[in-house]
Amino acid sequence: MTTIDRAGIISPGSFSAEDPHSGLDQTLELFNYAEELGFQTAGIRQRHLERGSSSALTFLAAATQRTNRITLETNVVPLGYEVPFRLAEDFSTVAALSNGRLAVGISTSAPHNELLSSLNRTDASESTDAYELIERFLEALRGQELSEEILPTPYGALHKPSLHPHLPELIDNVWLGAGSDRSAVWAAQHGLAISLGNLTNAVGDKGFEESQRARIDQYLDNFNGKNGPRVAVERVILPLDSATSEQVAHYRAFAESRLERTRAPQGERRTVIQPDLIGSAEEIIDLLANDPSFDGHTELRVSLPYAFDQQEYRQIIGDIAELVLPKLAWNPSKNPSKTVEYARG
Repeated sequence: MTTIDRAGIISPGSFSAEDPHSGLDQTLELFNYAEELGFQTAGIRQRHLERGSSSALTFLAAATQRTNRITLETNVVPLGYEVPFRLAEDFSTVAALSNGRLAVGISTSAPHNELLSSLNRTDASESTDAYELIERFLEALRGQELSEEILPTPYGALHKPSLHPHLPELIDNVWLGAGSDRSAVWAAQHGLAISLGNLTNAVGDKGFEESQRARIDQYLDNFNGKNGPRVAVERVILPLDSATSEQVAHYRAFAESRLERTRAPQGERRTVIQPDLIGSAEEIIDLLANDPSFDGHTELRVSLPYAFDQQEYRQIIGDIAELVLPKLAWNPSKNPSKTVEYARG
């Protein structure tokens, strides 16, 4: 049977327009609960123009002070609106606050650019290659000296200019959101890990599961890095075992409202989307066990829906940790998470 060694959650950080504090604080509490359940990672999305976390690193800075063991992730920071060096400074600062528990999740995208371009820097260019931004970001994250000249500082100390704080191990824990051939191959060739969602560009006439497995294989075939390949995939999972009747009705209506989009490729990119995994723990175990993306090495990220309430989130991740994952040979983490090498079987 398929095994899942490492698993985590991804939260949208939903909140109401009237009370953003409560929603964000509840997400911090959910990260605590995920840590108690033994999940290895807890991630936060970065979404713009929506009632969800718009600043993943700001949120994770707070999460570093509310958690102790769990690895914290950005899922993901779109580089289209970022200055690479400044972003590297922010990641490094949060990594230091977390005592090294940060995973760097980035993507090449610039969502809603047609609405936000007029609010971007005046010298920003839409023609900039997003992969060039990633290369600059990685260069900054490595913390190499920017000059041989000594830089005077107000502190009186003399040193050559470079990234501060600098955590050398952070460069080894960078994940690229990879939904296309180019992003999967680019990540592999640059030795990065990849994070895959519950949607992807279709490969030929293949459906979602076959397309995603093909993308994973493409990544593995092209990988060139010192730490070995790593792959994580998102799944929307809605277990019903301990859910109340009201929760069951909500989950079923939610999954049904999203089913039509999974029946055929969507848009010019022919995006294929996986149906939500809803049912009893045994039914979900069977679906995951037969999912070709899971091969004993691939990590699971439980993608939590937008705008569910806190008790629903707790019920979902509680059932997954207690009823689903143990049957897939998952061992809850009781120690600080560490980077695990992905060895192709």
